[in-house]
Amino acid sequence: MLAVALAASLTAGCTGGEGPADDGRGRDREPGATESTEPPESGPGKGSVLAVKIDNVRRARPHTGLNAADVVYVEQVEGGLSRLMAVYATRLPKAVGPVRSARETDLELLGQFDRPTLAFSGAQRKLLPLIEQAPVRAEPPGLTPGAYFRGTGRPAPHNLYLRPGALLPEPAGPAALTTGFRYGAAPSGGTETASRTVTYPAARFTFTWSERWGRWLVSMDGTAATTTDAGPVAPATVVVQYVNLRKSDYYDSLGNNTPFTETVGSGRAEVLRDGKVHEVRWKRGSASEGTHFTTNDGAPVNFAKGQVWVVFAKA
Repeated sequence: MLAVALAASLTAGCTGGEGPADDGRGRDREPGATESTEPPESGPGKGSVLAVKIDNVRRARPHTGLNAADVVYVEQVEGGLSRLMAVYATRLPKAVGPVRSARETDLELLGQFDRPTLAFSGAQRKLLPLIEQAPVRAEPPGLTPGAYFRGTGRPAPHNLYLRPGALLPEPAGPAALTTGFRYGAAPSGGTETASRTVTYPAARFTFTWSERWGRWLVSMDGTAATTTDAGPVAPATVVVQYVNLRKSDYYDSLGNNTPFTETVGSGRAEVLRDGKVHEVRWKRGSASEGTHFTTNDGAPVNFAKGQVWVVFAKA
């Protein structure tokens, strides 16, 4: 059943940022006004995380359910555009989206979790064998009844939403976040900074420190990022992780290559927290491990409590 659903979804997929629909079908119903549940009181993990691939072109915004994510990864895709992958462990929103297609990069990144559930709308046909072989629970449209639905406020392919509760009965719990991240007191030093901008060939992210919020307010392509259900997007910690980008075996219908983001290895990074930027190092020994961040003298770097954004930038 999984192979049939994957084949139907993946062969319908496309990798063009503005291309034809690459996702499934569902009831036409807009996301509700209240989208998230309270985090569980207990600490132990009860299962695996939910990872959702999220559309990030202008017509896909504002997003739904993004603020409930524990970690948001930002990756470059073909045409210099960006996609998000939101990871949920401590809260499950009522709806997430718009959902879009998977990439090869996602599989290496998700190797750090114990059989995560990957929700995505489609992918290239050639990527199907890799997804089938990966240690993930693949959940494209058509596999679990009622998991996906179409919103009515925007055109396809920017109107596909996920009901996380249809895939997972409850949040996995914080122990499922095997990212290698540490939380606690800020490292010493750092440089006060009002904002930090990261640019891709066709996308731009700016993180501006807000004393009022005690968070980093996000803007995308020059517009303040907000959500349909929980207000402004404002992570507590932002990581700009410098990585190698190489060509993959995948191209979109216009002939644009999908870059592969190498998240295994080591390099430099910038950690933004509490209004400061800290120059650090990152290291990930294998795809089954999380990523560890240290100061230049080898001391572990703590993140602020709350949502973490990891933006992959070209080294």
